[in-house]
Amino acid sequence: MNEVKSPKKPLVYYYAIVILVILALNFLAVPWLSQRQVKEVDYGTFMTMTENQEIGRVEVQNNQILFTNKDDTQVYKTGLMDDPDLIYRLKDSGAEFSSEIVEQMSPFLSFLLTWLLPIVFFVALGQFMLKRMTNKAGGPNSMMFGLGGSNAKVYVKSAEGIKFSDVAGEDEAKENLTEIVNYLHDPAKYQEIGASMPKGVLLVGPPGTGKTMLAKAVAGEANVPFFSMSGSEFVEMFVGMGASKVRDLFRQAKEKAPCIVFIDEIDAIGQKRSGGQYGGNDEREQTLNQLLTEMDGFDDNSGVIILAATNRPESLDPALTRPGRFDRRVPVELPDLKGREEILKVHAKKIKLAENVDFSTVARMASGASGAELANIVNEAALRAVRDGRKLVTQADLEESIETVIAGYQKKNAILTDREKWIVSYHEIGHALVAARQTHSAPVQKITIIPRTSGALGYTMQVEEGNHYLMTKEEMENKIATLTGGRAAEEVRFGIVTTGASNDIEQATKLARAMLTRYGMSDEFGMVALETVTNQYLGGDASLACSPETQTKIDRLVVELVERGQADSPEAESLLRELFAPYQGKLDEVVLGCTHYPFAAKAISRVLGSGVALLDGGDGTARETRRRLAEAGLLENGTGEVILTNSLPDESILELSRKLLDEK
Repeated sequence: MNEVKSPKKPLVYYYAIVILVILALNFLAVPWLSQRQVKEVDYGTFMTMTENQEIGRVEVQNNQILFTNKDDTQVYKTGLMDDPDLIYRLKDSGAEFSSEIVEQMSPFLSFLLTWLLPIVFFVALGQFMLKRMTNKAGGPNSMMFGLGGSNAKVYVKSAEGIKFSDVAGEDEAKENLTEIVNYLHDPAKYQEIGASMPKGVLLVGPPGTGKTMLAKAVAGEANVPFFSMSGSEFVEMFVGMGASKVRDLFRQAKEKAPCIVFIDEIDAIGQKRSGGQYGGNDEREQTLNQLLTEMDGFDDNSGVIILAATNRPESLDPALTRPGRFDRRVPVELPDLKGREEILKVHAKKIKLAENVDFSTVARMASGASGAELANIVNEAALRAVRDGRKLVTQADLEESIETVIAGYQKKNAILTDREKWIVSYHEIGHALVAARQTHSAPVQKITIIPRTSGALGYTMQVEEGNHYLMTKEEMENKIATLTGGRAAEEVRFGIVTTGASNDIEQATKLARAMLTRYGMSDEFGMVALETVTNQYLGGDASLACSPETQTKIDRLVVELVERGQADSPEAESLLRELFAPYQGKLDEVVLGCTHYPFAAKAISRVLGSGVALLDGGDGTARETRRRLAEAGLLENGTGEVILTNSLPDESILELSRKLLDEK
């Protein structure tokens, strides 16, 4: 395996240059500069200037005389002559004169001033400039400076102290990873029987399910060094830089074996190679090739375990996921009801709770939430308690925090008109009534018309009693009916449609299309997959895989399926025509005595005609019916005929009729 080059070589060159510069300064530059300031003259000129009193200061040295002019603007030198009268002439000229006192400088001080201090200065200056240039060139690992360190975060002996007990709701994943921990504790047990541990373990699942925490928990349980690095950290501007980082990472791992190497978001470097086509990435592919080579170079039972996490396993290169590299795939899915309850209890240990908190209810309300979202729910509940000036977190705090995470904060400043409030109220009641009338629908937990920051003006919350993994065709049709119930209520009560049903329409359409293209719930297409889904852990991106003619049929069936869930649909109208066929032309008034009949008022009116009056209103309708029957003399000695059409069992309608007519 190739080693990463040491960064010391450029520094050695730099230090050598610094020493050469200091030598040049001491032996060449300083003497040359000092000589440039002194003008050399002959001794006769010196004597003439002395006699003319043109000399200011004189210094007699061992082999020369230094002197200045009267203004001290120029320095002169001349050779020393045997002149006994020199002192007298200098005295008569009025010049200041002295003789040099030669003092021997300390060798240590001379070395300090001429060598050590300049070296320290230049080294400090060089380090400062190197740091500035490194930051401007992309960081300390830039190829410009010949560096290739992995820069991996190392947690020796599990510094964070995360254990399996800190990770709740992922029992299956922890069971799969326990074997890795046992191997790191006692590898001889596996070597004795001839078994070898997987070289790599791939953690896959939606965001926020605890993949990174599970990897740290494995290192914490095994009590071994833990190398952590993100896949994006291998991606650099310079070609070959990522491969250099991979080499350095695995070199460090081998030096500290047994250990765990964790690569988060490995899809950043592990995507399928393009084969040299347009849009390929040579740097990423070189990094991937180096990773494949390093994993192949691992000896069996070397004590180095590679853990990786991704939300997009389908995008990984097949060479990376084959046996011998990432041998084991551990799914880390969204927690079930029991898992959500356990996760809530783990995070609730960090806050002060009231005694009456029921985590099972909160877990049911938080259906579909990930571990990160559940942690956020607990934290939001604590923040809400602080805002209200309380010392304990209550059940109401947790339930409100669920709504905050799902739908956003309350928009207390949003002002709806009275008419808008009425429309939103009937819209949400429509959802609730349709859901309540169904036999395979989750019970309604809460109805609110308080606007939220997500854009919702209100919502109806349904909570499943337990885990619900499969949905029948009937349940999905009921769900579509529940989604369209809000718009139907608006039409029945106000005779208008609004934009408030946009999200309902979107969900109903998406569900209907999935029934036809993915779930095989269509008599026309049968069990044929007409749609492919990618990025299933990231919301799922669906794309049709069929001919244009089939797409046209799908669009038509989707419209029919959504309309089937409405009381005003063509199918509902057809059923009503069959129901009222025997009484066509014989009716004057029709009483809409059940709660779900008003949703079909338009269809009933079209079937019976405009001449038939429709009476609406629950209990009020019942009282009005009794009054009109009494006025017509039908309660005692009636001569007319009363026709009761119902959707209830005969026993139920008989009991209801007796109450209506006051008959025992």
